[in-house]
Amino acid sequence: MFDSATRRDTILVVDDTPETLGLLTDTLDHAGYTVLIATDGAGALELVDQVTPDIVLMDAVMPGLTGFETCRRLKRDKLLTSLPVIFMTGLSDTEHVVEGLAAGGVDYVTKPIVVDELLARIRVHLANARMAFETHAELDATGRFLLAIDQTGKLLWCTPKARHLIDEQFPVQLGTAPTLPHHITSLLLQPQPNNSISDAPTYIEINQRKLQFTLLSSIGPDELLFRIAESQSGNDEQRLQKNLGLTSREAEILAWISRGKTNRDVGEILSISPRTVNKHLEQVFTKLGVENRAAATARAIKALAR
Repeated sequence: MFDSATRRDTILVVDDTPETLGLLTDTLDHAGYTVLIATDGAGALELVDQVTPDIVLMDAVMPGLTGFETCRRLKRDKLLTSLPVIFMTGLSDTEHVVEGLAAGGVDYVTKPIVVDELLARIRVHLANARMAFETHAELDATGRFLLAIDQTGKLLWCTPKARHLIDEQFPVQLGTAPTLPHHITSLLLQPQPNNSISDAPTYIEINQRKLQFTLLSSIGPDELLFRIAESQSGNDEQRLQKNLGLTSREAEILAWISRGKTNRDVGEILSISPRTVNKHLEQVFTKLGVENRAAATARAIKALAR
C-alpha cells in the first residue's frame, strides 16, 4: 500500500551542461529527491507530457528553446500553472530576473550554485506548492462558487461549480486562454483611495442574471480569491438599508436571513463567523424594534414590497 509519508518529491532538472547535471543529480538524490533530467527545453516539454514533477530547476540560457520560453510553454497548460519553476542562471541583471518571473518562475539562483541555498529554496517552494494544492482541493470539496484570478483577470483556478457557471456565461472569452472579460475585471479590481481592492460585494448583471462577486483574500502572489453568488440581493440590500435605516452589512445579513438562511449559512456566504452574524442581528433587532428573526423577516418582506 502506498504511504504518502514516504513519497519522494520529484525534481526535473533542465540544463545543457553535463557538469551541472552531474552535480545536481548527486546532490538531489542524496537529499532524498527523485531526479528527472532533460538537456534542453524541447526534451523538458516532452518529459512533462509523461510525468508531472513537483518542481523544476530550469537553466535560463540553453540552445534552442531558452529556459524562459520553455517555462512560458509549460504554463500554458492550466494543470501546470502552479508547478514551481526555479531558474538557474549566471545572468543576475535585473532585466533577466524580471523576465524569468514574468515567464512564470517563482525564484532564481545564480551560478555557480550554492548547494545549501538551492536546497533551502527547493524546500520552501515545495511546501508552498503543497499548501496551495491542499487549499484548492479543500475548496473544491466544499462545492462552493470560488475562483482565483490575477491582476489581469486571468483565471488561475476555480472550483467545479464556479467553472461551470463561468463556462456557461463566457464560453467564447474563456476558450483556451481563460480570462474574465475586461469590463468585469475592471469592476472587481477597481482600486480604492488607499490602493487596496475593496472587499465589499460587487454586483454584476450578466445575461439577465445578477451575480455577486466578493473578494475573500489573497491566497498567493498575485492570486485573488473571489466568491460568486447568484444574487437577488444588490437592489434588495440597498432598499433594506434605505427603508429601514440599516448599515450596508446589517442590510446584507437581513436580506439573507429573510431568505431562510441560518447564522451559519450567512457566515459562510459572507465569510464571517456566526457569532459576528448574531451581533449584527442584535443591532438589526434593536433598530427595527423586534425581538426575533421571524419578526425581522416580516419587516424585511414588507420593506421590500414598498
